[in-house]
Amino acid sequence: MEETQRASSNFVGYEYKDVTVVHGMEALWTDSMAGFGWALEGSSTSLTQGINTVNLKFKRDRKIRNKAELTRLQRQFEACVREIEVLEKTKTLGASVFAYVFGIVGTAFMAGSVFSYIGGILPLSIVLAIPAFIGWILPYFSYVKISNKKTASVTPLIDQQYDLIYETCEKASKLLN
Repeated sequence: MEETQRASSNFVGYEYKDVTVVHGMEALWTDSMAGFGWALEGSSTSLTQGINTVNLKFKRDRKIRNKAELTRLQRQFEACVREIEVLEKTKTLGASVFAYVFGIVGTAFMAGSVFSYIGGILPLSIVLAIPAFIGWILPYFSYVKISNKKTASVTPLIDQQYDLIYETCEKASKLLN
């Protein structure tokens, strides 16, 4: 009977958490979750969420101290990571939209040029071909310029989020110790 009590006192109940993250953020999640008491149990490539995602599996002791405060800090961490992901996407989103629209306009001019040529109006065909080629060449350069400009403006915001993540993980780590 005494052996049974001793064996049951060594029992540790765990809670589990699965997180699907972007492949580039895997290291951040793995390192930071340890500060909230989570231990990485395994990772696998996620087929349902997309090509560039990884599914991370964590576990931690259910009877961890300061669980409510750790959970609050963990939510703050997760919000910061999601904000970083959104900011990363905004680096190229506006530039992509502008380049696609500009390219489609160039294609419309090319269609008009082709129809003018088929209709036998060669001078109009040449006039419409010039903006068509400009509409096909210029989007690349505008994409690079807009993307670089947006990256320069968003990078400080991303750095602020990383600083906030660092502070949050530091607070959580102090609660664990």
